[in-house]
This record gives sequence, structure tokens and C-alpha cells, in this order.
Amino acid sequence: MDAKFIVGALLVLAIAYYFFVGRRAGTSGEDARALVERGAQLVDVRTAEEFANGHLDGAINVPVQELSRRIGELGPTERTIVVYCRSGARSAHAAELLRSAGFTEIHDLGAMSRW
Repeated sequence: MDAKFIVGALLVLAIAYYFFVGRRAGTSGEDARALVERGAQLVDVRTAEEFANGHLDGAINVPVQELSRRIGELGPTERTIVVYCRSGARSAHAAELLRSAGFTEIHDLGAMSRW
């Protein structure tokens, strides 16, 4: 196969993923705020640099790339967690990772702008 074809196909898949999976956040901003007010942990899964440039009040930063090895920092698996990122793609991935690790109360805000 031609390398340009492969790169093009990967780009189309990435865009499709973003529009059909990454943007489908399951928790509204209103619901996320209510969960955090009741004690849910707010987790920003963007990079440390993105977090340093601004984040939601009360959030901790656990970049999605580090989530598997830092999962113990989030406490017991029954803890309620709200995840967010810039666009919703990383938070969707983080929510799946957390569910796979046994966390049962995961809420994906998606994009930080939805707060």
C-alpha cells in the first residue's frame, strides 16, 4: 500500500473517532458541577503544560498518558470521578481506562468548556 493512502486513512479514522466517540461526553456541565459539589474528584487528563495554563478549580492533573501508572492516586474504585480534557477525546479514553481498572462511578464531562 502507498504510504500516503495509509496516512490518509489514519487521519480519516482519527477524525471519525473524534466526532463519533470523543465528542460524546455523557455528563453535562450542570451534572458534573453537582457531582463535584457532592464530593466527586475532578480529574483533568490533559498534559501538565495544558493544566498549568489553566484548569477547573479543584481539579487534579493526571495526564491520560500517565493514568495507568498513576491510577492509585485516585483512591478507591467506588469513588466518584469526573474526567475532562480539551476536546473530549482524551477524557473518553480516560473514562474507559478507569472503567477497565474497576472504577464504577466515572463521569465524562468531555471538553473543559462544557463546565
